[in-house]
Amino acid sequence: MRDWVRETILKQDLFSRVERGHFAGGEPAGQWVMRDPSCARWWTIPLARFLERHEVRALRALKGFPGMPQLHMAQGHILVRSWIPGVSLQVAKPSDPAYYRHAFKLLVALHRHGIAHNDLAKEPNWLVTPEGDAAVTDFQLAWVTTRRRRGSFFRLAAREDLRHMLKHKRKYCPEALTAREKKILATRSLPSRIWMATGKRVYVFVTRRIFHWADREGAHDRQFPPR
Repeated sequence: MRDWVRETILKQDLFSRVERGHFAGGEPAGQWVMRDPSCARWWTIPLARFLERHEVRALRALKGFPGMPQLHMAQGHILVRSWIPGVSLQVAKPSDPAYYRHAFKLLVALHRHGIAHNDLAKEPNWLVTPEGDAAVTDFQLAWVTTRRRRGSFFRLAAREDLRHMLKHKRKYCPEALTAREKKILATRSLPSRIWMATGKRVYVFVTRRIFHWADREGAHDRQFPPR
């Protein structure tokens, strides 16, 4: 893309390359993130475009939503979104209960907005901002619905978003878990139990052995501590 100045490659796989950079001349100002699928292997292009469409749809629905990336442009197959300052969850290891209270409020607002993230088990998708608040990124698998009444599958996806957040809370701030939160963690949904028993092994084989994905990939760029 003309005028784009790359600063760092955040992630590169068989589907796309994700870069942090800025625009020459400073317009628009600030740092941005570009997802460029031009490096995708020919046999991954259909899935790469599917993931891109999901992300663009979610980012359009998130316009003006605090704590979420904002779409700047989707031109051809190039996507540019705002950069959210912060540290990845596995780097920050937040032990302050206030972080998880904010994360819960963020999820509630996100779900009321008709969006389920669907990929919050991955710690790099959670950020700790310089102010100590929660933020979320990477909406390639997001489920967006405009219907006033949410269907059962959307409610299930929203519950899984919450359960994954609580798993991170249990890992880094276990003493702050409430009795209700412990009950949610102890009660997996039927699809989740089936997934853990069967589908996850296939997922791990395909993503790590074939696609060379790693759940913590792309987190190395966020090594500056929050205030």
